[in-house]
Amino acid sequence: MKIAVAGTGYVGLSVALLLSQHNEVHALDIVPEKVEMLNRGKSPIVDTEITRFLNGKQDGSMPLNFTATLDPKQAYAGADYAVVATPTNYDPQKNYFDTSSVEAAIAAIREQNPTAWIVIKSTIPVGYTADLRKKLGDKRIIFSPEFLREGHALYDNLYPSRIVAGAPVDDEEATDAARAFVDLLAHGADPAELERTNADGTVGIPQLVCGTTEAEAIKLFANTYLALRVAYFNELDTYAEARGLSAREIIKGVCLDPRIGDQYNNPSFGYGGYCLPKDSKQLLANYANVPQNLIGAIVAANSTRKDFVADEILARVGEKMNPIVGIYRLTMKSGSDNFRQSSIQGVMKRIKAKGITVLVYEPTLNAPDFFGSEVTHDLDAFKRRADVIVANRWNAELSDAADKVFTRDLFRRD
Repeated sequence: MKIAVAGTGYVGLSVALLLSQHNEVHALDIVPEKVEMLNRGKSPIVDTEITRFLNGKQDGSMPLNFTATLDPKQAYAGADYAVVATPTNYDPQKNYFDTSSVEAAIAAIREQNPTAWIVIKSTIPVGYTADLRKKLGDKRIIFSPEFLREGHALYDNLYPSRIVAGAPVDDEEATDAARAFVDLLAHGADPAELERTNADGTVGIPQLVCGTTEAEAIKLFANTYLALRVAYFNELDTYAEARGLSAREIIKGVCLDPRIGDQYNNPSFGYGGYCLPKDSKQLLANYANVPQNLIGAIVAANSTRKDFVADEILARVGEKMNPIVGIYRLTMKSGSDNFRQSSIQGVMKRIKAKGITVLVYEPTLNAPDFFGSEVTHDLDAFKRRADVIVANRWNAELSDAADKVFTRDLFRRD
């Protein structure tokens, strides 16, 4: 089967490589440098499994039928499925995801291929697919949400927690196409996953085919729940800090309850990254004219946490003359090179608004400054110059400057 993928970010590239184990896959991108890198077997993003797959293709140890291209005709003509994995950033002016890249990709696909099944993998508002099918008069568009972590995207495709696809419930042909796409993803997973026993006693990868609007809601509600959990433990940590209590011990005790569980409970400077901030805001926007209290509070809690963290840092600066606050890494979490919407940037802005000089250590950033703050790749000099070092996530390379470090990474894990 020939499959096209529009976009080679962490979603598109991981899906393309997964499917290229058993299918002919052409991944289209508009950036020549990325296409050239991929065809040389080099990953443009930090992801261990993506790097392993590309290296394996290059040396012949992993026979993948994968090609990156700039040519829409090469990618889309003759494709059975075309997966759209282009970015949909949240537009605060419109209070809505910017879906223009999705619509442009669909137009380009249809220009080359009028019959391919288009699978939207980009995160979109609730109801978007149904509206788009109606607006375009195109019944061959379905939706499949992704549940991937940046830095572990291909791993999460190889070992998926679940696979979901959405098609109109009254359209048998579209439902069959959605089921077939779910099968393609499952076939690309590690073979052992097909035999695994789940917590509920079922065997294999949990799969769900439902309506497109329900599938869109599953994605946004899942990410907003994760944002809620981050916000909850951050507010617990804020309370403990304000009262001089051990947040670590409180969290350990709370999480002994098996209904809560000892996971996703490590305090941070706020939830960030590419998905949780924008997805929770989009879900809140979808609640227009629907009663709610909790979703709005989740969004608001993230700003409150950053305010508290910034105040804690400023208290440590105290009355020092011309202090320098060092920002250790802009990235959201360990093992990733992506710092889009990272929470530490929000903290950094608040500190700078108070007139504090900020020095950034970010080895992946090839620029002399970041929004007017000096960037250095010299870690030793960074540790010497900074009066306070702010680290959303701890790293052992900070050990010799531990007395300067401010972090809420209590358990030293993402």
